[in-house]
Amino acid sequence: LAEKLGLSGFGPNGFGEGQPFVRGEDLYLKEVANLAFGDKKPDPAKGEKGESVPDANDEEVRLFLEARRHLPKTVFDPAGWQAAVGQEWWRRVIYVLNRGGRFQDWSQAIKGTQVANKYGKCINLYCEKTYDVKDSLSGAHWSGVARYFPAPTDALGRLLADEKDGYDLHLITYREIVQTKSRTSGNYWLQALLPENFVLMNSQDAARLGLKNGDVVRVSSKTNPTGEWDLGNGARWPMVGKLKVVEGIRPGVVAFSLGHGHWAYGGTDIVVDGQTIKGDPRRITGLHCNAAMRTDPHNPNTCLRDLVGGSAVFYDTKVKVVRV
Repeated sequence: LAEKLGLSGFGPNGFGEGQPFVRGEDLYLKEVANLAFGDKKPDPAKGEKGESVPDANDEEVRLFLEARRHLPKTVFDPAGWQAAVGQEWWRRVIYVLNRGGRFQDWSQAIKGTQVANKYGKCINLYCEKTYDVKDSLSGAHWSGVARYFPAPTDALGRLLADEKDGYDLHLITYREIVQTKSRTSGNYWLQALLPENFVLMNSQDAARLGLKNGDVVRVSSKTNPTGEWDLGNGARWPMVGKLKVVEGIRPGVVAFSLGHGHWAYGGTDIVVDGQTIKGDPRRITGLHCNAAMRTDPHNPNTCLRDLVGGSAVFYDTKVKVVRV
């Protein structure tokens, strides 16, 4: 697009005469070369060698090239990559890329009994600006120092105890690398890798609740006891999906990944000008449990929240998981 618009700094001479900027690697390989150089240049007069990494030896170069021999030239062009950084820096770039970055030698991390890389700025253990602000509901000052507050609480600081009503599992969320955003539901290449998501549960909880891997379960909470999304148009969408029993989650905690569990995005039929456009059910697989997130009993139209920072509280909702 930049080339089409004729913007300066792009095109065959984007970095100067004979130095193109027509592909991403024309830039990022130069950034790797900058990383390979370090923060200090050599100063022979002072006997300082600088901070440049060493050249990759012949064996490292061979490994680097052999590991990419299956890639087409449009993805990996050794001559083009070398031209992007120049002959002088090519082997040093390979040295950094082979290691996945540049790292300080462990022996330089400690100086005496202290860390060598010290944080050289002021750390405020007491934040006066935070203390000066008052809670608009209680009138009390916010704490100016770090403190532990039991959770979960409502906006008035009152502890909630939903586990007394049988909601004894903490609900958390995470992202799958192949379905990180809601808008990727229509990407069929990604859908093939992970057609649906799951409710993750530890084997101890599964045994206690009489559940097994693959069971279809419903997630509900104190403020959403039916375990449904209210779509606002008279329709409801259940928070129902398959259970996956794993050891990699703490007992007492259940999790679901974001990105699945849609009810629109071309997944259901819609009518436009009297014509029905058929939905593709592949786009609405899995479940999404945000509607189970606990709302604040003092402000029932909002979720629990961190009143100081203003963010939503995602990890203090207690839920039930039952077989459908």
